[in-house]
Amino acid sequence: MDLDGQLRGKKITVMGLGLLGRGVGDTKFLAEQGADIIVTDLKSSEELSVSLEQLASFPNIAYVLGEHRLEDFRGRDFILKAAGVPLDSVYVQEAEQAGIPIKMSASWFAELSGIPVIGITGTRGKSTTTHMLHAIMQQAGMKVLLGGNVRGVSTLALLDDATPEHCALFELDSWQCQGFGDAKMSPQVAVFTTFMADHMVYYKDDMEVYLRDKAQIFLHQKPGDTFILGTQCEAVVREAYGSNLSSDVVVASDATLPGDWTLQIPGMHNRYDAGLALAAARSLGISDEDSRVALESFRGVPGRLEFLREVNGVKIYNDTNATTPDATLAALRALPKGRVALIMGGSDKGLDMTELIAELPYLTKNVFLLAGTGTDRIKDKVRNTTIYSSVSDAVQAAVSVAEEGDVVLLSPAFASFGMFKNEYDRGDQFNVIVREL
Repeated sequence: MDLDGQLRGKKITVMGLGLLGRGVGDTKFLAEQGADIIVTDLKSSEELSVSLEQLASFPNIAYVLGEHRLEDFRGRDFILKAAGVPLDSVYVQEAEQAGIPIKMSASWFAELSGIPVIGITGTRGKSTTTHMLHAIMQQAGMKVLLGGNVRGVSTLALLDDATPEHCALFELDSWQCQGFGDAKMSPQVAVFTTFMADHMVYYKDDMEVYLRDKAQIFLHQKPGDTFILGTQCEAVVREAYGSNLSSDVVVASDATLPGDWTLQIPGMHNRYDAGLALAAARSLGISDEDSRVALESFRGVPGRLEFLREVNGVKIYNDTNATTPDATLAALRALPKGRVALIMGGSDKGLDMTELIAELPYLTKNVFLLAGTGTDRIKDKVRNTTIYSSVSDAVQAAVSVAEEGDVVLLSPAFASFGMFKNEYDRGDQFNVIVREL
């Protein structure tokens, strides 16, 4: 897509470069468009070295690392804000008071491209639903650009490939939904999978504020747009925002999926996600025949109850993106009851672990804990367990007790900070260890 120099010479502050590739890709795209960029990040140059290397050739990027400065949020044309910036950030407030537009990558893409956008959010299930729908759209021969909260994908860089014949499919976390709220726009097709407690440290235990961010995915829809609403979160959405629903609402669940359709990935939660993907596909005019072919051949998303291999009759799964107790419970309930050697634990997110801890004796064979602040909170409530300071030691211990027909499962229920850079680093380390068994 030719932006006709819309960004050339524009003064843009990129707030948060990160290590996942999305921030790097967005910054590179803006630099290639000729923008005058300041990258500011609380991480040091040493911590960001991998990201910085990829931008070394651009003379139009200046860096302020290890801190933010108020002056970098004045006199700019745009602020591009990364996910997770505090709601009460004084730097964002400084820019807002000066009337500087605050952008986030997914909503800015929607503004610049003008092509139809399908957005999928939810506490759990958004990644799987997004990738299921992507597979369906590809099967149907549609031109689709996959982005948003997708590992390693720069959403702004997708503008290079966007044409009027394309539509965009975005996985949207609550922060990317914030961006749509700031832009006073919502995707033409919005999907809301589930709503559960998560990110409560960021939201200061306020579920209403968390829901408010998520709700931006549908609050600015227009008549004729479509809102796919999962049954798990239907009641809370209707109670809070029922009078604000102006689009066509379609309620969906696992019951939406025909009973004779078989999935390769286990668990009722995956059939639920497939039901929502099917409802979205129908709203796009895709035939059920194409949807069935795509869904029945879908092999899952890396890091989400991902089957890695079988060793001596023991199946091993990577569920590193299960960073809440609800997600870990969903994984355990999808696997043979009482046959799971579970590796869990990590950094505390302040979530209620009562139900998960109560179910562990019935759903698992053994539990192996990874060190972290969350682990410290629950360690005395988990019977016959050991805390490990390396994922390698935990895997070796789990494999040593697993017998033919058992399952070794990494499904942490906590965040990854401390032992790992992020949940992807945790999953990558696990994968390497499992491959070498």
